[in-house]
Amino acid sequence: MRKKINLILKEVLEKIKPPKEDLNFIETNLNEFLKEIKKRIKKNKLKAEIFIGGSFAKGTVISKDYYDVDIFMRFDKEYKNISKLTKEILRGIKNVSIIHGSRDYFRIKKGPKFFIELVPVKKISKPSQAENITDLSYSHVNYIKKKIKNKNILNEIRIAKAFCYATNTYGAESYVNGFSGYGLELLVYYYGSFLKFIKAISKEAKKSKKGKNIWNKEYEKKWEEMRKKIIIDIEKYYKNRQMVLFDVNASKLNSPIILMDPTYPQRNVLAALSNQTFNNFKKECKKFLKNPSIKSFEKKEINIEKIREQAEKKRLEFVLLESKTKKQNGDIAGTKLLKFFKHLEREISRFFEIKQRGFEYNGKKSATYYFAVESKKEILTSGPFVKDKKSVKAFRKKHKKIFTKAKRIYARDKIDFNLKEFISKWKRKYKKRLKEMSIISLKVKD
Repeated sequence: MRKKINLILKEVLEKIKPPKEDLNFIETNLNEFLKEIKKRIKKNKLKAEIFIGGSFAKGTVISKDYYDVDIFMRFDKEYKNISKLTKEILRGIKNVSIIHGSRDYFRIKKGPKFFIELVPVKKISKPSQAENITDLSYSHVNYIKKKIKNKNILNEIRIAKAFCYATNTYGAESYVNGFSGYGLELLVYYYGSFLKFIKAISKEAKKSKKGKNIWNKEYEKKWEEMRKKIIIDIEKYYKNRQMVLFDVNASKLNSPIILMDPTYPQRNVLAALSNQTFNNFKKECKKFLKNPSIKSFEKKEINIEKIREQAEKKRLEFVLLESKTKKQNGDIAGTKLLKFFKHLEREISRFFEIKQRGFEYNGKKSATYYFAVESKKEILTSGPFVKDKKSVKAFRKKHKKIFTKAKRIYARDKIDFNLKEFISKWKRKYKKRLKEMSIISLKVKD
């Protein structure tokens, strides 16, 4: 089995290496861009420097449909609005778009499949001075370059990224809630290889000993949760789990893996990782370990027609929807569309048993949703207390089958509509709600 896995991983590594022509194109355009930006910084007499970050800087880039190269413009601390200064630097350069966020950054299209993302950051001497998460990027790049010089480990990181990319668990964006690139680099470095990493993750986390109850009762519940998590502290900043609980913001400890940032111990690198994404990842890891296949590294496309056929065989109603938002492409639009999907799912579940559902974001301003459902036939609606005569009278006008229980009136309402009819009525009734959730269109696709 081990020999088979090694052969598969060797084949994967060959497949995910970016073609030479891609790398040559990127290098040529990148050097031209860097030369121009440095020239403009000097001309404007700005105290700023630039450095390359992300996978290109760390040597862990993999072949993709398109490439993003992160370039960070590192401004002296004396500057205030560094996004505005960066915008001025880029004035006159073609194909520039602004990406709005906690701090605006810029995306420059340099070819059909190559983009540069220019990110303004503050030059800080210690992590605690960071005003934005991107201010830590410089220390992240330096840490990885310092710690990982072994070519084999870099290749193992590439394999891990390819696996996560194929299983839709790569990316810390809110609509993915997966593993960040930096997080994967640290995990593979910590475990020593891709295979050791997925073997360790596939196992159930061992609960730590209870220890002495030296904390306040409000921490007890959190501590019970902490005992079930995987906690990784590469640089051994903390003596035990209790110290992590006391020192790190509670909102950053919700992820199933708590990976302390080696450059800033109060930060959990995998704070964005959700339980759902982690469980999906574990499932894929176990599947690969049980039956190793190159297919585990091939991105799985949703086969809508197959899902539709399976639903119809089970006599379920299948509905395919397209939702559009007015928000900006990327994380913002994806997050809005996912939030609306979850809201719509809750609304549907009031009247239908949802047997299967799916969300697929296209990276722009729209997403596809699908639901395979079975009608509940009848639902129970809670009404007012019997003594509230006025409300009871109004309730009786709206409902037919009425009964009383524990001094309260209830109704059994028959569901005489299908899912398509429900969605059509629902979106007309809740136009305002759609607008509040930044959704400009919701339509059934056939």
